[in-house]
Amino acid sequence: MFNGVVFDLDGVIVDSHPLHKRAWRAFLASLGKQVPESDLDFIFEGRRRRDILIHFLGELSDSAIEEYGNKKDEFFRQASAVLKPVAGSVEFIKNLEKAGLRIGLATSASQQRARWTLQQLEIAYYFDVVITGDDVVQSKPDPAIYRLAAQRLSASPEHLFAVEDSVCGVRSAKSAGLCCLGIAIGQNVDPLILAGADRVVPNLVGLSIMDLEEVFATYSRSRKELSSDEEWISAGRAKGSSQTQARPGDSTDS
Repeated sequence: MFNGVVFDLDGVIVDSHPLHKRAWRAFLASLGKQVPESDLDFIFEGRRRRDILIHFLGELSDSAIEEYGNKKDEFFRQASAVLKPVAGSVEFIKNLEKAGLRIGLATSASQQRARWTLQQLEIAYYFDVVITGDDVVQSKPDPAIYRLAAQRLSASPEHLFAVEDSVCGVRSAKSAGLCCLGIAIGQNVDPLILAGADRVVPNLVGLSIMDLEEVFATYSRSRKELSSDEEWISAGRAKGSSQTQARPGDSTDS
């Protein structure tokens, strides 16, 4: 049985990807930098704001990163006059809370924007832990953010679910040892499966805790089988090594 769920934010809880593109485009334009539409896809792979700023603007001082980050967040707030949750996300989070499960957030967004978004959606109350890009040195796909979320939730990673919509996010969660539910449609489904997602669904509409339990049961069996295989291989190697060292007829006596 799993005992908690850790969510990504953008594209999982809030339908913010179009708003982010608009905000980053406007922010960069305010600095006289025009960026092709395709280049803006860089912002959607679970990267921290610092990494995105350096990608587009080059090396920056910490003070410049803070200043530019605040300006970008202001553009985002202006674009977010009508901030909408991803279909089914709010209801699903409330159902988890009713079931007594722990709920966490693991997002590459800044602490300020993450908490502002949760407050705008009126769901900040439901989160026991909020981990952001400000809390870790390495961004996704590094597992640090999910390991920290598990630590703050006082839970073992293998007893937690992650909900992600990006390849980097799935890899981060799986590398940390969590079971992972992917959110994607169309051509975006296969990349999440290849990244290691245990199941991929189009959204959280109608998703029940029983559905998660079924996915988690399959995940747990796979972990046990993998562990058994590794033990068998290790035992075989140890036995082979022992036989190599003392095989009959290998004595040096003449």
